[in-house]
Amino acid sequence: MGLSLFSHEVSDLCLGKPPVKSLSISATVGEALSALRLLGESSLSVWSCEHSEKSDKSESEDCLCVGKVCMVDVICFLGKEENLSCPAKALEAPLEVLIPKGSALVRHLEPNASLVEAIDLILEGAHNIVIPIQSRRITATRKMLLHSHSFNTLHNNREYCWLTQEDILRYLLNSIGRFSPISNSPINSLQAIDTENILAVHYDDPSSSALPLISESLVQQTSVAILDEDGKVIGEISPYTINTCHESVAAAVATLSAGDLMSYIDCGGPPDELVQLVKDRLEEKKYGAFLEFMEEDSTLSSASSFCSTSSDEEFGWGRRSGGGYSARLVRRSEAIVCYPRSSLVAVMVQALSHRVSYVWVVEEDGTLSGIVTFASMFKVFRECLRSMA
Repeated sequence: MGLSLFSHEVSDLCLGKPPVKSLSISATVGEALSALRLLGESSLSVWSCEHSEKSDKSESEDCLCVGKVCMVDVICFLGKEENLSCPAKALEAPLEVLIPKGSALVRHLEPNASLVEAIDLILEGAHNIVIPIQSRRITATRKMLLHSHSFNTLHNNREYCWLTQEDILRYLLNSIGRFSPISNSPINSLQAIDTENILAVHYDDPSSSALPLISESLVQQTSVAILDEDGKVIGEISPYTINTCHESVAAAVATLSAGDLMSYIDCGGPPDELVQLVKDRLEEKKYGAFLEFMEEDSTLSSASSFCSTSSDEEFGWGRRSGGGYSARLVRRSEAIVCYPRSSLVAVMVQALSHRVSYVWVVEEDGTLSGIVTFASMFKVFRECLRSMA
């Protein structure tokens, strides 16, 4: 039964998914920021081509999705010391500076590829898999409309959708009975706990020290744990939460402690006293240009500019809407935890219900001992399949 499940085609998971909106790799960081604001997308695909009226490239030339960009990428880039002193220049940088070199975070598959092929790509490091949409016929009139649109969804005369790790894990959860008794086994007996790739800082550490960790957590699809002096988890700095924030949060990353940053990005927007503290410290550090950049946005005083509603398109990534937020849906800074003897299916349900791709593993006294990720769960299922063969 497991073998028949994994022989299913990835197109089975793509029904009803919308086409991904795209940017060309030739765009700038500022253009990507504008697109994320305008479209309200959690992330945008980045392509090696640009089919537009001004493009000299042939319609028949192959297009490849070479990565994706989100608000976390922009915030981490602006939070670097050299960019805080001149944010306007930073926004003129080419978009490719946000794409990791040799990145394999986005991969292509044909609709008839098997589910096991998709899982193999995830185990190789893929976050998103790009699948051509089969059901939509591209007529000449529709093609003209797509090309006239500000943000193209048509490449190689096809539209594409994202297939995410969450999509696949939900699919497996719907058939979890086929993996008994593995699914009911404790995670510590399945070697599903990662005790090495743990990203953590202490509450009083400067949040600037967490900046490279935030970037790394985005690649790992995890988070940065906030620990007290006894090594107990008291919260986290999550890229999923940061992705719902205004780009001026880069200033908070550069000036606040890790604990204060956790409060700054929490649901509902930053407290007024923390906003003022950030501005004061920008002046102290002579980052007047970034202070002006912050004050240019008249909505900064509103909590709605920092949090937004959650998107169903990609797990854990809040959709940036123009105003308002739902406290019920927005990711908070509380850490989602389990225990070494929690069952695999319980951890799956926990992660999916909170729309995160990881769960922290703590001991009975609350000290951090590891992390379980979607990737480690997929590894267990892949091994289970091999044992059935």
